[in-house]
Amino acid sequence: MLKRSVCITVCCVLTACAVPVKQTDAIGGSRADGTIKMAYEYGRFETPTVNAIQGAEVAKKRCVAWGYTGAERFGGQLQECAIYTGTTCERFRVIIPYQCIGDSPRSK
Repeated sequence: MLKRSVCITVCCVLTACAVPVKQTDAIGGSRADGTIKMAYEYGRFETPTVNAIQGAEVAKKRCVAWGYTGAERFGGQLQECAIYTGTTCERFRVIIPYQCIGDSPRSK
């Protein structure tokens, strides 16, 4: 019985510390250049899990609204400190660039 209680307690503690899946948000871009900047943030002690499908869908919707046919991720990603406390970074921001693809609004 004691083993079972310990196991249940450990499982509850571990699930309470679980990091939710990070969603990306559009934080900028250029219609003329056909680029979208997507980003997410996470804390110093988190190991983020990112919903890449959700980010690609948001970028595609933005590109389609601008007259392109889709979007694809390009380049790497940029990680920067979003919140400093003294000399320690407490919160990080990761920026992921997307390129709009398909017919450009300028080509119509």
